[in-house]
Amino acid sequence: MLEAFPSSPYQIVGEDSQLSPGTQLKHTPAELRHLWEQMTLVREFDRKLVTLLRQGRTTFYAQASGMEATQIGVASALRPGHDWVWGYYRDQGIALGLGMPLGDMVAQMVGSNSDLNKGRQMPHHPGSVAQRFVSGSSSIASQVPPAVGTAMASRYLGTDEVTVCTFGDGATSEGDWHAGLNMAAVQDAPCLFVCENNQWAISTPTHRQTRSESIHLKARAYGMPGYYVDGNDVLAVQTAVRELVAGMRAGGGPALLECLTYRVGSHSNADADAEKTYRSRDEVREWTQRDPITRFERFLAAQGQEISSRERSDFVARIHREIEAAVQAAEASGQPGWETMLDDVYSVRPAHLTEQQRALEREYAETTAQVRP
Repeated sequence: MLEAFPSSPYQIVGEDSQLSPGTQLKHTPAELRHLWEQMTLVREFDRKLVTLLRQGRTTFYAQASGMEATQIGVASALRPGHDWVWGYYRDQGIALGLGMPLGDMVAQMVGSNSDLNKGRQMPHHPGSVAQRFVSGSSSIASQVPPAVGTAMASRYLGTDEVTVCTFGDGATSEGDWHAGLNMAAVQDAPCLFVCENNQWAISTPTHRQTRSESIHLKARAYGMPGYYVDGNDVLAVQTAVRELVAGMRAGGGPALLECLTYRVGSHSNADADAEKTYRSRDEVREWTQRDPITRFERFLAAQGQEISSRERSDFVARIHREIEAAVQAAEASGQPGWETMLDDVYSVRPAHLTEQQRALEREYAETTAQVRP
C-alpha cells in the first residue's frame, strides 16, 4: 500500500539492485524480461533517432535516456487502447511501451506520407488513436487542462477509463498546471498526474523551479493525495501506477505521482552542450552510474535471470534493424504534398474550405505554367 506524502521515494528494487526489505516479488520471469526489453528498446530508439537527427533526416529530438524506468513503468501499468495518456514531448518511451508501432513513430519523426499526422505535427510529437496516446505539444503544461477534461468526460459517461497526464518538473511552474490540478480535484476527475522529475527544465534545476521540498507535496494545496517514487525503479513506478489507477477505476479521484529520475542527455538538439553551459560533468557522471537499465539487469541477475552480453548485443542489433527498416519504409513513402493541407480539418469539408482548395489549385497551376521553360 502506497503512503501519501512520504518523506523519501518508494522503492521495490534499491540502488544495490536488491529487493527492499519486506518486499515480495509478484512478477513472473517473462514479465521481468519484458520490462527489460521495453526499457532497452527506448534506450536504443534514442540512439538511432539521435543519429537520424545528425544526418539531417529529422529536425528535432528530445532524448529520454535515463528516464526509461519511469516511462515503461507508467506504460506497463495501463490498459493500452482503453486508458488515455496525455503525455509531453519526451514521452516516446510511454508511446512505445503502450505498443505504438515503430513504423508509426519513425514516420512521425520524419513527417512522411506514412505519418498518421500526415506531416502536420512538429517532429518528435507522435500520437495514436489506437493507443489513445494524444499527440504532445511543445507548449509547456498545455496538455494538463484537456487531460482533466478527458477524465471528467470518463466520469460523466460512467466508464472505468483512467486518464494519465505526464509532464516534467518545469511544467509545475505554469498556470495551466495549477488550473488543471485544481479543476481535477474539484470535479473528482479520475486523472493521474505524473511528474517525470528529471531535475532539469531545460537549463533550470528543480531547486530554482520551486521552494517546495518536492513536487508531490504540492498536491496538498489542491486536496488530493501526493505520492513519491524512485523513478529509476521500474517495478516501483509500475506498482504505484497500478495501485493508483485501480483506485480511480473504483471511483476514486485524482492523485499526483512524482517519479524522481534524471535526464542524462541534453534537453533536445537545441542544447547539445549541456555539460558546458548549465550542469556539471560530475553530476551527469553520478546519475549515469545510477542507470536504471543497468540496475535492473543486476536485479535480474540476482533473481537468476542474468542477461548475457551476447543476449544483450543480439537484442540491440535486432532493435536497430527494425528501426532502420522503419526509417527506410517511412522515407520511401515520400513527403506529403500541399494538396493535403486542408484535409481532415472537418469531418465534412465546408464550402469556404472547398473554395480555398480550388483557389490553391488554380494558383499552383498558374505558378507552374509560369516557371516552365
